[in-house]
Amino acid sequence: MEEALRSAQRALEAGEVPVGAVVICDGRVVGRGWNRNLTDNDPTAHAEIIALREAGRNVGNYRLGDCELFATIEPCAMCAGALVHARIRRLVYGADDPKAGAVRSVLAVINHPQLNHQMDVRGGVLAGRSAEILQEFFRKRR
Repeated sequence: MEEALRSAQRALEAGEVPVGAVVICDGRVVGRGWNRNLTDNDPTAHAEIIALREAGRNVGNYRLGDCELFATIEPCAMCAGALVHARIRRLVYGADDPKAGAVRSVLAVINHPQLNHQMDVRGGVLAGRSAEILQEFFRKRR
């Protein structure tokens, strides 16, 4: 989760919403991402999507069944869907997202009973630090 927080810091420094994500496979980082929506003019350039794309390239497969994704915030519906399609084994995230979270806050895309892939989920890991960087960003914008 520390690596994901470092990625969120990179987003913050670039003027992006500070969300970070890393994909770990066999104990090593194979994908890293931070929000790049503004930088890339891309509505899909969320931290999780960037990290999954890099992981797929590094692993040589779009299926990441032996991998874990660590994100600083609860994934949105788009990112949660991508995690399911990638067959991520385990999701670990920091802060809940009461406005767009698709693990448990708003929707339940991850581990929805009608989907054919289920994953281990652990939320709340370094949640205070994850929420703090987001709150600081939005406080400065107001």
